[in-house]
Amino acid sequence: MTYGRFTAKAVILASLVALAGCSGGFGNLFGGQTETVRTADGQVIARPDRARRAPERSTIWDLFADRDDPNTTLEVNKYLWNASLDVLSFMPVEVVDPFSGVIVFGYGVPPGGGQAYRATVHVSDPALDARGLNVALQTRGGRAVSSATQHAIEDAILGRARQLRIQDYDL
Repeated sequence: MTYGRFTAKAVILASLVALAGCSGGFGNLFGGQTETVRTADGQVIARPDRARRAPERSTIWDLFADRDDPNTTLEVNKYLWNASLDVLSFMPVEVVDPFSGVIVFGYGVPPGGGQAYRATVHVSDPALDARGLNVALQTRGGRAVSSATQHAIEDAILGRARQLRIQDYDL
């Protein structure tokens, strides 16, 4: 036997071993084991081992599979969402993305105010919590609003969200 034929046979044998490893062992590759099963009418039949339902296994390739429903991957608190729309109702809504929790408002003047503002609200948590709400405000000139004004808007949204929750559950 020449060196080339020996190498070819070794590669084929290694491939068969690798294939058997992927299938769960040599038993499944070369006929498998059987188990006896009693049917509903009392007969005993032999069923191959591979006919049993295999448990769900995960592999490295599951990282690349998109098995999640894109409509349910991110949850947004409905009370914070609706409260944001209520409190900032004086601003026109430009972009709404309920799957990522982002609402972008256009420029609007608050009642009793003279300055126009623009807001972006991000609701990032399903819990009714201040950590799940992020509000960014800016003026028409593009300058950021003071942190006191931003916190006042966040507090108004949180307060309205609590009111909506109480109203919803008749507490």
